Amino acid sequence: MAEVSGYAIQWNQPAIIAGLFEERFARGAFNQSLIDNPDIAALWAHDTSRPLARVANKSLTLRSDNIGLWYSFRPDEKSPLGQEVLASVGSGLVNEVSVGFSSIEEEWDDSGSLPKRLITRAWLGELSIVLWGAYGNSTSASLSGRSTGATRAEAAMKARGLPV
Repeated sequence: MAEVSGYAIQWNQPAIIAGLFEERFARGAFNQSLIDNPDIAALWAHDTSRPLARVANKSLTLRSDNIGLWYSFRPDEKSPLGQEVLASVGSGLVNEVSVGFSSIEEEWDDSGSLPKRLITRAWLGELSIVLWGAYGNSTSASLSGRSTGATRAEAAMKARGLPV
């Protein structure tokens, strides 16, 4: 069975948000949220009507490590959306991740020309496979574990005119 995996966030990697400020996540910023709200979902482009996986049914795994927030999920290879994500990520067409979160604790530094926000604790609602995320190539989505099941999925994608 094919899996999509990578980093949803890497700790202390900067992103410029709307040209207004620089944002970073401190190591472990989501740790408490993963305990308090463990049922996180993986979505296609932040669209709650297009779920790809979730912790509750064990199709999504999340882990906070020394690098960042790592994830892995198995899309349903029988569903058109699962086939779409496998094709899009597998081809490298879509390869970034974005997170739906709310900051709980943060630190601001206004000493430079651009204010800097360090999020030390945040609530995580979802992660999304996206074309362009705020954190760019410090996030990742790649395909692994292709098997005979993936071959069946490729045949089904071809039959529907989806790119393989």
